Amino acid sequence: MKLLFIVMDGLGDRPIPEFGGQTPLEYAKTPNMDKLASLGMNGLLHVIAPGVTPGSDTAHLALFGVDPHEYYTGRGPFEAAGIGLMIKEGDIAFRTNFATVNSEGVIEDRRAGRIKKGTEHLAKLFEGMTIDGIEILLEAGTEHRAALILRGPGLSDQVSENDPHVEGKEPLVFKPLADTPEAEKTARVLTSFVMKARTILNNAELNREREKEGLLPANFLLIRGPGKVPKLPNFEEEYCLKTACVAGGGLYKGVGRMLGMHIIEDPRLSGGTTTDLSAKFDIAQDALTNYDFVFTHVKGTDNYSHDGKYKEKAEFIEKVDRELYRFLPENHEGDLVVMITGDHSSPCSFKDHSADPVPILIYSPDCRRDKVEKFGESYAVEGSLGQPLGKHIMGIALNEMRMVHKFGA
Repeated sequence: MKLLFIVMDGLGDRPIPEFGGQTPLEYAKTPNMDKLASLGMNGLLHVIAPGVTPGSDTAHLALFGVDPHEYYTGRGPFEAAGIGLMIKEGDIAFRTNFATVNSEGVIEDRRAGRIKKGTEHLAKLFEGMTIDGIEILLEAGTEHRAALILRGPGLSDQVSENDPHVEGKEPLVFKPLADTPEAEKTARVLTSFVMKARTILNNAELNREREKEGLLPANFLLIRGPGKVPKLPNFEEEYCLKTACVAGGGLYKGVGRMLGMHIIEDPRLSGGTTTDLSAKFDIAQDALTNYDFVFTHVKGTDNYSHDGKYKEKAEFIEKVDRELYRFLPENHEGDLVVMITGDHSSPCSFKDHSADPVPILIYSPDCRRDKVEKFGESYAVEGSLGQPLGKHIMGIALNEMRMVHKFGA
């Protein structure tokens, strides 16, 4: 009794004229997904609710049966958890960029020239720092990314960010977003921290070396996405499953870690459009021997969507499909339930998330098959699953697992 849950980020799309009115998923040659769709149940999934555009973080909470309206406080906690910071309930967490500001204090590059290495050494310069009794924890992620934790009494996540999200402007001023002592204190601590950080980073040996080499220094911190670390339900306890997360992106690992999943760490898992898909699905297949539930996240579909590259998106979907042979009924022992969907739609024409529902298929050896023969948006609307909400799909999949367990394949 196993469940493989594959989430293809930004999978859903809209008709592409160059594809004869088909979406990238419908245009792509996907014999393996089509086979699972023809043997399973299909539908169109409203991840949050009809008409609501999901973020990747809120979408994944919903897909795992956790109501984001109740538990979501901001993206910062999930990014921090994904990087590996040991977060605690009540911490205030932020997404952070190492950035470059010029001598006039204007942002020259929000990503410090897309710095590739050395940020872990910069983050260590802040070890042991406290401000007004608040512990400061900074952890470097990949390239320019980092996570910031404020830990201590009297804090709030009701503060603005200092990131204007464009170059050529000065960083914004931190402001309390609520008329409370906690919000005012948090804004004051952040302001003091960023001033200290600028001095520390300007004097860092790594940045002096980068400037000598004609590279942009990572001499400033842009901070955004505040959130108070919530107490989330434990996924394993909630569903009585031993679970694993196979993902490369910090956000997705962070969601899994905060839900109590085992995070499988492997350098082959990251890379977006350049991820070694064969290795990723080998890892997922191996994980199924030790875990009841394996969540596998695929990022490349969303990357191509945001770039408007519909041809490349279709080709990437075909690459994913070729790796799914491992999970077809004839290649598995027969106790496997497979669920495939997206966390949101990202139409290539829009280059961003949309509120369009996403196709979903659920295959189990003895499920009630519908008449859908192909996996795609226009086909899924005819499926027996109808148009469920994201928070319902774990219950549907678990029912299939129970049926397989009770009656056998």
